[in-house]
Amino acid sequence: ALSAAAELLLSQGMPGVTFAKVAGLAGVSKMTLYKWWSSPGSLAFEAYFTVFEDTLAFPRTGDIRHDLTTQLHAFVELLGRSGNVMAEIIGAAQSDPDLAAALSTQYVRKRRNLAVERLALAQQAGQIRRDVDLETLVDQLWGACYHRLLLPSEPLDTDFADRLIGNLLAGIAPSGEQQQ
Repeated sequence: ALSAAAELLLSQGMPGVTFAKVAGLAGVSKMTLYKWWSSPGSLAFEAYFTVFEDTLAFPRTGDIRHDLTTQLHAFVELLGRSGNVMAEIIGAAQSDPDLAAALSTQYVRKRRNLAVERLALAQQAGQIRRDVDLETLVDQLWGACYHRLLLPSEPLDTDFADRLIGNLLAGIAPSGEQQQ
């Protein structure tokens, strides 16, 4: 059922994922789908996440710039291929409480935890200052990508990801300027 839902999602978007269509494509009953998923939105989301979970893995090479670059490039390239689907999932979650809960627990929290864990390793290795709030760092990097996805006035591409990482790691205050 997940591969059928993913196929429909990627070819037809969120409106194409109905229990009737998934059941027909997967050769299962609609009742089976209702047993496992509370809504077509939650099924669509799980299908999306399952298909792209490996793509969104966070590398751990010991070099935080390399790992951030690898992960952020994979993320923006994925959004370039299927960003409309993610935007539809985010939009649908605003009025589908079951989808919102699935998005939060199965995607947002898991993705944040992976990023914070990797950033914490870099912090422990002295690659990130000890006083940096890692949750905010996640918002700065990935939040900026979601911003460009959902409010598309500027391109969302690997050049943007590189500039985000460069600004973040170099800081924006002139060198020697005191933080207040």
